[in-house]
Order: sequence, then C-alpha cells, then structure tokens
Amino acid sequence: MRLLHTSDWHLGRSFHGVGTLQAQRIFIDHLEKSVRELEVDAVLIAGDVYDRALPGVDVVGLFDEALERLTGAGAQVVVSSGNHDSATRLGFGGRILERGGVHLRTRLEDIGRPVLFPLDDDGAELAVYGLPYLEPRLVADALGAAAPTHTAVTRAALDLVRTDLAHRQSAGTVRSLVMAHTFASGGITSASERDLSVGGVGAVPLDLFEAFDYTALGHLHGQQRLAPNVRYSGSPLPYSFSEANQAKGAWLVEIGPAGLGEVTAVEWPGYRDLAVLSGELDELLADPRHEWAENAYCHITLVDADRPAQAMERLRTRFPATLVLVFEPAGDRLLTPQTYSQRIAQAADDVDVCCGFLDHVRSRPASADERTVITSTLEAVRSSEVER
Repeated sequence: MRLLHTSDWHLGRSFHGVGTLQAQRIFIDHLEKSVRELEVDAVLIAGDVYDRALPGVDVVGLFDEALERLTGAGAQVVVSSGNHDSATRLGFGGRILERGGVHLRTRLEDIGRPVLFPLDDDGAELAVYGLPYLEPRLVADALGAAAPTHTAVTRAALDLVRTDLAHRQSAGTVRSLVMAHTFASGGITSASERDLSVGGVGAVPLDLFEAFDYTALGHLHGQQRLAPNVRYSGSPLPYSFSEANQAKGAWLVEIGPAGLGEVTAVEWPGYRDLAVLSGELDELLADPRHEWAENAYCHITLVDADRPAQAMERLRTRFPATLVLVFEPAGDRLLTPQTYSQRIAQAADDVDVCCGFLDHVRSRPASADERTVITSTLEAVRSSEVER
C-alpha cells in the first residue's frame, strides 16, 4: 500500500502580507498529479489544514475542491486536526464524509478507532490512527493523563492506540501507522510555527512512537527524518524566510504485510523562489550575482553605515517583490551606538538638536539641504517671537 504523508497545509495563510491562495491552488495541482502518477492509495494530512480556526469561505472552498480531486484520483484521505484548526469545525460531517473515502480524526473519542486498509487478500490490514492536536490543559482529565503536559497526554492517547492495536493483532496481521501533530524531540523548527509551549517543555520523547510501523508527524514546517519510521513531512509551501533553503513536498510511504517498506521524498516546485540577501544598497543594486533574485520574494538586510534614503523604493526597482527590509548598520554606528540623550548632550545649538533627532529616528544624518531647511525654519520662529 502507498500512502502520501503531508501536513501543515495552512490554507488561507499569508506570506508577509501577501496572500498565498493561488500558490496553494498550484500545490493542490501538484498533489493530485502525484497521487495519480505514483498510484497513491491514501493521502494523510497530519494537522493544520487551515491557518486559523475560522477560515474564509474561499479557503473552505479550496479544501472542499482538494478533497474532491484527491478522492476522484482514487485515493482515500485521512485528516487529523492541528493546533491551528478548530477541531469541531474541521470534523463537521465526518460520519458522512467517511462513506466517500474522507476520514476525519478530530475527536478524543476517535483516537482508538483506526481507519483500516487491506494489505493483501489474506486479511492483513493497516490500521491508521489519527491523533488530533492535544492541548494538555483541555484534554488531560478526559484522557486520564498523569499530568497536564504534552508528553503525558500524548502517552495517554497512545495507550488507547496500543490497547486497540493489541486486540486487533491478536486476531491477525495488522500493521500500524500513527498521525500526530506535535513537537517531537530532535525536530528542527522554523520561524513560521506557533509555539506549543514555553521553554521547550512541549517536546515529546521520540521513543513514544517506536512501537508503530510508521509515525506521520505534523507541526514542524521542514521535511525531516527523526527515525526511519518517524518523520515530519513539513509544509507544502514556505511560510517564512527561515524556510528559504528547505525542500517542500511529502513522504511516499510504502507499507505491506511485512511492515514498513521504502519511504521516499516527493518534492514539489515552489510558487516563487525566496531570497535572503544582505549588503550595502548600491552593491545589491549593481552586483550581477543577485540576478537570480530579481523575481523572488526577498528579505533584504542593508548594512550601510547610514540608512539610505528611499531604500525600499530603490530596492524594488531591481527586486520588485521585496517583502522585508531590515537595517543593520555596520561601522561606527554599530560599534559605538549613541542614545538620544547622548546626542542631545553633544548638540552645540538648536540646529544640532533637530538634526540629531532626525539622525536618531531614521539612522541617517541630515543632508545639507535638510540642514538648511531646519536652520531657516528656526530663524523664522525666532523672528516671529521677537515681533510678538
């Protein structure tokens, strides 16, 4: 049996103020193509289908279209909820959708109820258990967890899975797959993920999953292998510039009566390249090495000693899709930063006070023309006071 492990679609998310719905439509195109070409039997979505608990109408429409296209391509779909989803809303109509090959796992009551897939003609089965995102404070009592922590509630949930699995394995060959939306120890984070806890106490020990043939994790946006049978698929699109060098896609997982087979990375082309550039403004505008970034979404850090005038406007003449601009001045400004109070203490007259304020708020000294305007303005004020 072939399964495509995905997660963290985050439908409806924006990228630094730019909508991604069109990029997500293209991702759905790649996903459907992969299902058809690779003859995928089931698509797994390990949480964070949506980016927010109340997605927009067009966002819900895109997910509806995706489900129709995937099932139309011959795959069943198993969906568990993530920390960005509203479990109740995502799970609406689950019993009816199951008849059409879409299996929603968003309720605590369904943790020990697997989706069953036949593996051969002799009765061997694959049991897919979907764990919804488990907020410790809300579910600890209901699960009978030893403490309101991520580790405790995950262990309690997996106890339910193991109990059901043991019963099924006593009657025949049953392979197991667990879907979970959590932060497992050893995972590498990205800037676009929402923290599940403070200070790292949300990390779940990896050995909780060692008994299962495969664990399909969601939450971290980088595709990664924590163990041969424990992996993050990552998000299908980058949602922060920290993901600029990450390959985006899914894992193609093969499971048979003998257990886990090959696990192969499936990559999808990005909607637009991401560029993280740093340098002085004039160098960035002139250097031919940056030609590749002219059509990319850009995060640019300027290191000019003085903040250039109209920096964003000038950058966008070459890099029109610049989304983030950061100033980190080099040289004396970086080595000997001055507070505004220190600038005022060194001012010789009112003109210096005004020019110092201008320098302080924009990290660029007043030009000769600006100094002239400030001087003439102050003289005009003094003249009017004398006349009064």
